[in-house]
Amino acid sequence: MTRDSTPGSLRVLVAKVGLDGHDRGVKVVARLLRDAGIEVIYTGLFQTPETVAAAAVDEDVDVVGLSMLSGAHMTLAPLVVKAIRDRGSDIPVVLGGIVPSQDVEELAAGGIAAVLGPGAPADQVVEVVRKVAASRS
Repeated sequence: MTRDSTPGSLRVLVAKVGLDGHDRGVKVVARLLRDAGIEVIYTGLFQTPETVAAAAVDEDVDVVGLSMLSGAHMTLAPLVVKAIRDRGSDIPVVLGGIVPSQDVEELAAGGIAAVLGPGAPADQVVEVVRKVAASRS
């Protein structure tokens, strides 16, 4: 079942996957997305790829935003994409956090729709989320 939504409204699920306990950045991102008129669902700390995928599909979100500062992005981010695809969904995944530039190409090949590095300005975060959501439509 799909949700009723007003034209132009977006739903984004933001999540912290794995053992990364740093949540200030993801909370800032959640707030700036809300301030931009985007509905945000925050799953909290210490999620598994499967719990993120289940929540994303169950909540019928337009984009999943992962915040990763632990260095496990090359393992966990593609697992989130796989778990979403295994549930029959094409929800795009945006990754934010500490991601070395040499990892971006491989992450894209693994299904990550966009990568935002540290210090990305608020308007860029909102623009990327909207652009990624629009590319799915």
